[in-house]
Amino acid sequence: MSFPRYPKYKASGVEWLGDVPEGWTVLPLKRIVSVPITDGPHETPQFVEEGVPFVSAEAVSSGQIDFTKVRACISLEDNARYSKKYSPKRHDIYMVKSGATTGVTAIVEDRTDFNIWSPLAVIRCNSGSVPHFVLNFMRSRPFLEAVTLFWSFGTQQNIGMGVIENLACTVPPLAEQTAIAEFLDRETGKIDGLVAEQRRLMELLKEKRQAVISHAVTKGLNPHAPMKPSGIEWLGDVPVGWEVKPLRSVFKFSKGLTITKEDLRDEGVCCVNYGEIHSKYGFLLNPDIHPLRCVETEYLNSNPDALISDGDFVFADTSEDLEGSGNFTHLRSDNQIFAGYHTIIARPQKGICSLFLAYQFHSSLFRSQIQRQVKGVKVFSISQGILKSAKCWLPPLPEQTAIVAFLETELAKFDTLTAEAQRATDLLQERRTALISAAVTGQIDVRQQSRN
Repeated sequence: MSFPRYPKYKASGVEWLGDVPEGWTVLPLKRIVSVPITDGPHETPQFVEEGVPFVSAEAVSSGQIDFTKVRACISLEDNARYSKKYSPKRHDIYMVKSGATTGVTAIVEDRTDFNIWSPLAVIRCNSGSVPHFVLNFMRSRPFLEAVTLFWSFGTQQNIGMGVIENLACTVPPLAEQTAIAEFLDRETGKIDGLVAEQRRLMELLKEKRQAVISHAVTKGLNPHAPMKPSGIEWLGDVPVGWEVKPLRSVFKFSKGLTITKEDLRDEGVCCVNYGEIHSKYGFLLNPDIHPLRCVETEYLNSNPDALISDGDFVFADTSEDLEGSGNFTHLRSDNQIFAGYHTIIARPQKGICSLFLAYQFHSSLFRSQIQRQVKGVKVFSISQGILKSAKCWLPPLPEQTAIVAFLETELAKFDTLTAEAQRATDLLQERRTALISAAVTGQIDVRQQSRN
């Protein structure tokens, strides 16, 4: 869909904004608010289990406040004290002013009682500004680029209150602001619906992918193969000719380096730690593709057992959630690399296709037996004993390699479809941002569309 432009334009007087329609005004944010721009308290309160939700940057991500992402609550007494500085009101706009999500915005639509922390700046529009128009302007590409232009760095990126209040905002006539906001609400809603469809597709592909893996590594490729009891209730029957073994009979186990984050360097011998296993390079690790921190070369002499080789597995021995218990990485490289802190090395014996076991370890059936044994509340620990007693089920070696070949072919199809869905999602989101940016800066005239 193409849109007309306005008949006449004028210079906005703001370099990063460019020309705006004749009849529009450009004002700093401090001129379009009913009260001075403020933020939350600059102190860490005593958090309580039940109380008033205390909203910070992580709950500001999708244009509205996501109360499922509120990290903690404050007492009624602290809320009353903080409310003397600021008390949330419907249609207040929040902007993250420090941290990795600096510049992200949301508007208050919920009447839930809550309060905010210092990383959030508050913009409360005056009678000459429509809050949803201002929100869209603050989500436009020119405004976000201005934020990055003016932010500073300390321990993290941030933008000062004095800078925020002087950032420019377009101010069309009030009726026009409303028309633009209504148009964008309708059109971005359509785009959001298409994005949601693509994300559902990616989730379905992920589930189907996992189901294909689980079936192949548990039942094999022959649907007519005779079956036998595995002897394990939760595993059920396995094909005749398969063996069920504890991992202690399949692997040699050892520990990773006894180091801390402070021992890591930019140069030396590559080192994979539990953090990379959980957040970056689970399942398959190739240091030629995946950048890793290093340790000094002196560790080669003092800790040779912590060096891993192509085909080795490295399990994280701790996890911050139960779901992550059993996370591992499988090395596919001949490079020298260490297993680092909080890791357990599992080196497969000869006569085993390690990639078959990698797929099996990735299956929910295998991981569930690990998760049933781990102990913890906030941190879940996995010992060598837990891993050694865990069961794997192995077909003859030729069948292992055949299953791996089948999975690599089938999973490549899923990966292609997922990549296409992700590209479609990226294009839709780019379209969304471009539409918002063009409408709120007057590069397109949507007044007629707003009346349709």
